[in-house]
Amino acid sequence: MSAPTVLIMAAGQGTRMLSAIPKVLHPVCGRALVSWPIAAAKEAGAGRIAVIVSPDRDISGALPDGIESVPQPEADGTGGAVRAAAALVEESEAVIVLSGDVPLVSAELIAAIAATHEREGAAATVVTAILDDPGSYGRVVRGDGEEIERIVEAKTEGDATADELALKEINAGIYMFDGPALATALSELSNDNAQGEYYLPDTLPLLRAAGGRVVAHVSADPNVILGVNSRADLALVEAEARRQINERHMLAGVTIVDPAATWIDVDCEIAPDTRIEPGTTMIGRCVVGSGSVIGPQTTLIDSRIGEDVDVPHSYLVECAVGDRCKVGPFAYLRPKAELEEGAKAGTFVEIKNSRIGPGSKVPHLSYIGDADVGEGANLGAATITANYDGFTKSRTTIGPRVRTGVDTTLIAPVEVGESAYTGAGSVISEDVPAGALGITRSGQANVEGYADRKASAAKDKDAR
Repeated sequence: MSAPTVLIMAAGQGTRMLSAIPKVLHPVCGRALVSWPIAAAKEAGAGRIAVIVSPDRDISGALPDGIESVPQPEADGTGGAVRAAAALVEESEAVIVLSGDVPLVSAELIAAIAATHEREGAAATVVTAILDDPGSYGRVVRGDGEEIERIVEAKTEGDATADELALKEINAGIYMFDGPALATALSELSNDNAQGEYYLPDTLPLLRAAGGRVVAHVSADPNVILGVNSRADLALVEAEARRQINERHMLAGVTIVDPAATWIDVDCEIAPDTRIEPGTTMIGRCVVGSGSVIGPQTTLIDSRIGEDVDVPHSYLVECAVGDRCKVGPFAYLRPKAELEEGAKAGTFVEIKNSRIGPGSKVPHLSYIGDADVGEGANLGAATITANYDGFTKSRTTIGPRVRTGVDTTLIAPVEVGESAYTGAGSVISEDVPAGALGITRSGQANVEGYADRKASAAKDKDAR
């Protein structure tokens, strides 16, 4: 069989979300809802992927490169959605239909559906699940030989008989079809029902009448049916997705101390022997090397962390931390901060758009912005690079093995040469040559008896 065409239905209005954002663009663990089935289809080797969209809420601009979009002219049901893509169906040997608001379908399941479909020589293969409480899901009615005879809706009273409602096998809304057979069935599909809509399951009796086989692929994982129609549904789906992500990392050799208190987006990469402490959040595309300890209470956003790095109680955004670095506690690394091997950004340190050289230390209470720090430097507490004059931002260069005294302010643009020092409390506005001491202090004056005069003045004020 050639690689199947995958159609993803995403034209629903999503009114129960009460949102200005189209339903299928709401994020789940770092991906839009619709991006989950797209990713699964790609991983499973789909030949062509098309998303069926509403002309009223066109999401085509948010789709990845190479993904087609097909407008569904009117909201006329699941069958209407696939009818909108009839031209693609006619051109395809096999077609898989997924839903853009049912994100937890996996590449493994798609591959398994295809295997069942080919092995059974089916015209249609329907993914089903067995539920103790089937609720309003459509019931699967099997005929002779265990093939699927039809799917009965159960949303409103009278849709199904009591015997049909007693069935536990439900339709998961995931299908694989023979392309030419589906094209013919779609042309014969009727919307003669109370809703005036075309239902994709109504193609199944048509396929059987034409001599085709309709078989079931029973999924052992009932989570494949979890769809999103409301914010409450979204929270349930995200919780399950988060559980699966954490489990995948743990099975790959990552220690997650408290999975319930750990949020990791789907596209994050974590090497074995990393330890994730409670309260850690990893957002976007983060990469963490082996042997690192992240957290507790640390947030990483689109950041790269090397091997054997410690990052407790810190917030890192779009930055890069090299091997054997130490960050925090209570550090804030902003975009384009780069710590090279063995560097340190300590307690209450903020670094932005700066490179901290190998083995250099910014231990505490400092702001380093728009700076280049050489190897082996040590910046004293409250070292500040004053990088913005109200109009332009300028860079500071701090050479290798520089030692700044506490409470040093460096007024950019300025350069402190290799192995130079600055005196505590200095405001450095001119370059400091290599090996020199830069110091700016006024002479100290001690005013004798000052405390007694202040106390006397306070008493006189109270007396008045």
